[in-house]
Amino acid sequence: MAESGAPKPKPRPIVRIGIFLISHSLLLSVFCCTAGVLGLLLLPVLAKNTYISENALMPGSAHPMLSSQDVSQANEFVKEITNLSLKPEGTGIRITGLIAQHMANLGAEVSYHKFHPILSKFHPLHFFSGPDPGIIQENCSCSAIGINAVGIIRAPQGDGKEAIVLVTPYNSVNLSHGEALSLGIASSLFSLVTRVTWLAKDIIWLAADSQHGEYASVADWLRDYHTPLFGGLAKLNAEMCHESSYLYDLKKSPATGAEVSDEFRRAGTMAAALVIKVADRNEEIERDTLSIYAEASNGQMPNLDLVNIVNYLAVHGQGFSVKVEKLWSLLDSKWLKVLGKTFESLGKVAGSFNPQWKFGVPVADYVEGTATLASSLYRQALGVPTGPHGPFRDYQIDAITLEISPKVSSIKKGRQNEFLLRGGRMVEGVIRSVNNLLEKFHQSFFLYLLTSPSKFVSVGVYMIAFALLVAPLPMVAAYLYSDAHKQDFSSEKDELTSSPASVDDPAITFKSWKWLPAAKTVLVVHLWSVIVTLLPYFIGQIPNGTPKNNLLMWVLLSAFSLLALRTILGSSFSVISISQLQKKEWALLKSVMISAAFIGLCLMSVINFATAEIGALLIVPMCLMATPLRFDVKARSLRSITRTACNLVLAFVGFPPTAYLLLKDLFGGFGSVNVGDFWNWAESLWVWNSATYLYVCMVHLPCWVLCVYILLHHC
Repeated sequence: MAESGAPKPKPRPIVRIGIFLISHSLLLSVFCCTAGVLGLLLLPVLAKNTYISENALMPGSAHPMLSSQDVSQANEFVKEITNLSLKPEGTGIRITGLIAQHMANLGAEVSYHKFHPILSKFHPLHFFSGPDPGIIQENCSCSAIGINAVGIIRAPQGDGKEAIVLVTPYNSVNLSHGEALSLGIASSLFSLVTRVTWLAKDIIWLAADSQHGEYASVADWLRDYHTPLFGGLAKLNAEMCHESSYLYDLKKSPATGAEVSDEFRRAGTMAAALVIKVADRNEEIERDTLSIYAEASNGQMPNLDLVNIVNYLAVHGQGFSVKVEKLWSLLDSKWLKVLGKTFESLGKVAGSFNPQWKFGVPVADYVEGTATLASSLYRQALGVPTGPHGPFRDYQIDAITLEISPKVSSIKKGRQNEFLLRGGRMVEGVIRSVNNLLEKFHQSFFLYLLTSPSKFVSVGVYMIAFALLVAPLPMVAAYLYSDAHKQDFSSEKDELTSSPASVDDPAITFKSWKWLPAAKTVLVVHLWSVIVTLLPYFIGQIPNGTPKNNLLMWVLLSAFSLLALRTILGSSFSVISISQLQKKEWALLKSVMISAAFIGLCLMSVINFATAEIGALLIVPMCLMATPLRFDVKARSLRSITRTACNLVLAFVGFPPTAYLLLKDLFGGFGSVNVGDFWNWAESLWVWNSATYLYVCMVHLPCWVLCVYILLHHC
């Protein structure tokens, strides 16, 4: 029989570590949050040079085969299509017919693809899916119908199971010179691939009619490509649309012997897609510039190898100046330059101890890298595609948009052939690299942030900053719960010593369930957030609503629904007395709220890391600092006054419309303030099915409401 005075066994090491972390949660919270912000600022320093992971790509290993003859034919095509665009009547559909006829003359299998514009309405049942074919405009006019021209070159060395897509968006109603040049680049490449012997993948040229938007035409074609389609262009009523007879005349014309079909044609599985655009700029630039746009819906990115081969071939092959989007407002930031000098000095000190410690970058590189990183983080966080390449990522197809900005002087002086030759050879090199692949892109990264066209930060590095930011949340939640439980236990012990109550008293047994009212309050607020998320669907049914009126109605209905839920379901803290408040009953609410915020941030990091990272920068300090203002006002110490000021500032900044305006000022320039801007921004998120909208309404907003509830607790 064991002795009654035997020492209790020590807990396991992991349990002791957990107890130590929880007991020192305040110190660890300050350390982790500081380290998380510092880690985010260190990402440009920790960025690595890009490299080709897949050896089979071999960019630049073959000599370009695009000849001057191909470019001359393309230049003639550009002139012909430009002259046709100057004619006043029937321009749009005639341009489409001319493109299709040109494809057929080059030896391609050509077909037309008709699509209807999609209505931009919020529909909660189709949030995470693509646009429903049924959500189209009924009884739309002929002018509201877009027609794409699609040409396919079958690979002589292939089996028809894989394909590479070239997309050239153009406005058939108002064709610009840049769009004509992009069509010329694709035409020169099509002329080349019809006679080469090394082609192992089919080549698809999609001339996308962008009169209703670049995204809509590509997305509709992709949806029809991956789903059965019954009927073709014949569904278009020729009697209603008189201009459509021109397309039928072309199809039946025996002038060239080429045939244009109205049936939907398909090739193999798409290995990659390139969207080719030529920018129309009026300002002079020193060199031809290539801008790469890679962000798709919900922060999805193409495989980094695709970006790498484009950057390599553009810089080393054709001498382009490659750029990715950057946050221009940060380039002149003084505090960023001071921070860059600090990191540069620390890098020199570290290098003096060990030359292998390559820490620190020049100030100019750090500032530019930070501006590029911020832009990459912001565009991924929005969850909105940055170009027509966006629909491809919804089908797990690697795609990017290449926007070429030519020197204005080179085009004006008749050097158009040279520009078409350089642009065509660059795209030819990308096609040859992708053509060498025996499988889909998989070797390199899919989760990354760019700091320059040739530098990136991988997921294994940037996740550390996010992990440090959210790490204090579970520790503080456990500390608040244990602290409240200790105080309850001490008060119960005093009651037991002063009253003859039995140990089996139900009033004592169920004291451990005191967190249930707090959980009920958090649940009610999150149920309310679901209502707030769905309200725009009903507000959108009101005709002729302005953004300002819609936003005001959204706010009023949200406030009314919160009061109604509180009345119907009740408030768990409505009957708490002042004596109970002194026992820190609010701490249980804060503990459950922090736990819910932690779960929401972790789930969002799986869907869209950039949104979770920016959200953590706003939510985590607000959650950790939230304390009833009543206590701080009574204390009247320097610490309490500072905490009160911080709570008020964080509550103001954390309010979603305020946070939007501040981020708009930081990332896009402030400009004029309009009350309806927040509605327009939210509308753009739900139109593009961005999960950021769900995060703002169902994670950020309820967390802000609960923090304000704690601040105003019994004030």
